[in-house]
Amino acid sequence: MQIGVPLETLPGETRVAATPTSVAQLVRLGYEIVVESGAGAAASLPDAAYADAGATVVDRETAWAADMIYKVNPPGEDELPLLREGATLVSLVQPALRPELVERLAAHRLTVLATDAVPRISRAQSLDVLSSMANIAGYRAVVEAAHEFGRFFTGQVTAAGKVPPATVLVAGAGVAGLAAIGTAGALGAVVKATDARPEVAEQVESMGAQFLAVDVEQEVSTDGYAHGTSAAYDQAAARMYAENVPQADIVITTALIPGRPAPRLITAAMVAAMRPGSVIVDMAAATGGNVEGSVPDQRVVTDNGVVILGYTDLPARLPGQASQLYATNLVNLTTLITPGKDGQVVLDLEDVVQRGMTVVLQGETLWPPPPIQVSAAPPPDAAATSGSAVGGGATGAGATAAGGGARTARPGPGVTGAEPATPHGGGRPAYGRGLLLSLGVVAFLLLAAFSPSAFLGHFMVFMLACVVGYYVIGNVHHALHTPLMSVTNAISGIIIVGALAQLGRGHLAVDVLAFAAVLVASINIFGGFTVTQRMLAMFRKG
Repeated sequence: MQIGVPLETLPGETRVAATPTSVAQLVRLGYEIVVESGAGAAASLPDAAYADAGATVVDRETAWAADMIYKVNPPGEDELPLLREGATLVSLVQPALRPELVERLAAHRLTVLATDAVPRISRAQSLDVLSSMANIAGYRAVVEAAHEFGRFFTGQVTAAGKVPPATVLVAGAGVAGLAAIGTAGALGAVVKATDARPEVAEQVESMGAQFLAVDVEQEVSTDGYAHGTSAAYDQAAARMYAENVPQADIVITTALIPGRPAPRLITAAMVAAMRPGSVIVDMAAATGGNVEGSVPDQRVVTDNGVVILGYTDLPARLPGQASQLYATNLVNLTTLITPGKDGQVVLDLEDVVQRGMTVVLQGETLWPPPPIQVSAAPPPDAAATSGSAVGGGATGAGATAAGGGARTARPGPGVTGAEPATPHGGGRPAYGRGLLLSLGVVAFLLLAAFSPSAFLGHFMVFMLACVVGYYVIGNVHHALHTPLMSVTNAISGIIIVGALAQLGRGHLAVDVLAFAAVLVASINIFGGFTVTQRMLAMFRKG
């Protein structure tokens, strides 16, 4: 099959859906790649680099005539007629916000994979374009704020006087928010952050920021995306913002709800209470804005001298990096839908990842997909989830994902439907655990009855050590677990000395246990030193 990469024509768009690096990877998957001349020019990727990577540089019509079209933005009205019937389009679509676009794409009998509809489950993270672009946008938001802010981010003590550090408030601790927190902290600012999900507090604090909690219980997200908040939460959050926004030099808002307008977090009264020269970056300006007074793609200066940036093209302001990350996401998607690595697409609609991204299949609208549970809450009853496939954990919110069953759609030309997945279930009944516990007690009593008299004393010391060690290690902060692993080398050294002293006593069981102790403790020691070296290397320059 042939993959076409046309030039992005949306005003201000500098990204491209493929880079020379990704072209080489797609060629190895068996595809023929055609790139429109000049497609990568805005990202400093010349046509010659694409040709050297194995692509063919073609004109506009030839690129659009390919079997699959890889784009960043969906095709415009003038570009839709260039798509041939039965082709596959892979691009951002925003199907929840733009149902009319989905209808137009379906009318052209296309197969459409929306790169912004990737389910929030762990094994789909490598395809998650939204996370890739949000990471870049969060970084760029701080850069834009620093450009507008007329002072240092970091505090300094100079001969001319003391310079206090800037205070940065980040609203929303998703991918974009965490990127903004990390960037602002690296520049030396005092960073505060808040989020409707209390479970992200540990992530915020691990990056050196202060988490501003809103003490109102919120429901855990069931699909990995943010949801609307309750009225009680909104009222408590408004009080928190009213207290902290006037104290901030820079405010960055990242709150988005898929398929809905952005929630209003910062009011005009809060902006009016900020100091002149303060900067607000509203990253949700494209969908209504988190800040009252922000205008999409505009720089607004309020009457009291506060600058409000509503830029919606933050990822496109880093075109080289954004293009590479987007292209890598598409390579991972292509690898998923090309199991034979033979340049042929096999779309498995029983896979929740592929099903969630498939908005249109050969002219048949498949949006919205079946719901997928992605939450930190306990899973539903087995009866309620019959026929579902359980997925892995999702990062970003510290949540656990469970993928639901996928709807089977009619396969079209060039797209193969897979056989229905077999549901898995089961679990050990409660009486089984009780039986194992009883057998363990009986085994211990028999061991105590026929063991030497010193056994019980040593066993009690061992059990007490286990209990004490459990509670000691359990109370150590997660951030210190890696250094703690290095400290355990001393304990492992004691174990090795004791085990070596028992070897050669002439008792087979003792020799076997002593050898196992030496082996396991040695693995722990060498592993601990390896981890320590890697940890120390992170702090070495060069």
